[in-house]
Amino acid sequence: MLARMKRLVCFALIAACAAPVLAAGASNFTLVNGTGAALAELSVRRAGTQEWKPLGPAPSAGARRAIDFRDPDCAFDIRANVAGSGAVTWADVNLCAVKSVTLNRDGSAGAWVDYDH
Repeated sequence: MLARMKRLVCFALIAACAAPVLAAGASNFTLVNGTGAALAELSVRRAGTQEWKPLGPAPSAGARRAIDFRDPDCAFDIRANVAGSGAVTWADVNLCAVKSVTLNRDGSAGAWVDYDH
C-alpha cells in the first residue's frame, strides 16, 4: 500500500510539473491597429524564418480584431501593408501570455508594439 501511495505522489508531481510546459507557446490574442492608417495583407512568421502566413483581415485604423492563433513558439514577426507607407514589419513580437498586441507606426520613430498582458 505504501509503495502504491508513493507512485501516486510521484505521478501527481510529474503531472504538476509538466502542466506549465503544455501551456507554453502563443495563443489567441487581440490585434489592435494603432497605426492611424488602414492595414492590408496582414501576415505572421516565426522570428528568424522566411515563411509568411496570412492572419486574416486586418482591423481598420483604431479598431481591434480577435486573432485565432496557436503555436508552440513565442517570438514572431508581423507584417502588413500600411496605407501611405507600404510594407511594415513589427519584429520579434512576443505572442506568449499576451491578451492584446497594438501595432504602432510613426514616420520618425518607426514601428513598435504595445502589449496588454
